[in-house]
Amino acid sequence: MPIIGLVRHGITDWNAQNRAQGRTDIPLNAEGRRQAHWLAQRLMNEHWDTIVTSPLIRARETAEILARGIQMQNIIKCTSISEMDCGLIEGTTEDERLARWGADWRQQDLGMEHFELIAARGTQFLEEVWRSYSGQRVLVVSHGAIIGLSLQKLLPERFATTYINNASLTLLTKVSGTWDCTLYNDTNHLTYSDHVQ
Repeated sequence: MPIIGLVRHGITDWNAQNRAQGRTDIPLNAEGRRQAHWLAQRLMNEHWDTIVTSPLIRARETAEILARGIQMQNIIKCTSISEMDCGLIEGTTEDERLARWGADWRQQDLGMEHFELIAARGTQFLEEVWRSYSGQRVLVVSHGAIIGLSLQKLLPERFATTYINNASLTLLTKVSGTWDCTLYNDTNHLTYSDHVQ
């Protein structure tokens, strides 16, 4: 069955510190690399045709680890699935934003990319993948905001809100021209008790 597997990159130091990353090019930390290896172990007995990744290093590193695990040579980079541009808040924590801009910082123009635009480019990308890779199984390694907002736009009756964990797997397909999410934000591969640290 043709399917799109949406993967959020593994964790970074800024994720762990609850800092807004946006387009800042932060690499995976050691835990993030382990998470990607565990996801690769989960996927290695499945057939995947293609990997498409955001060019940001945290996604690219995750994609490279997955590609080695499933023995795939080619990774396609696509800027349209880069994370949202967080403008002036990139690199800040919630406490720092409150101190700098006050409690209404979300209502201020701080140069952040609008959610509607993120959802539009994410869903346009998914429609293009579905058309271009007809009948194939495609892994897409991207970021929390664009994955979550795309799901909300594609399936609004199911996803009023979303939260996408690091190194999670979400599966999308189309049935009679209608998108369907058969697996959402799954992280079972991160909770196995027999992982070697």
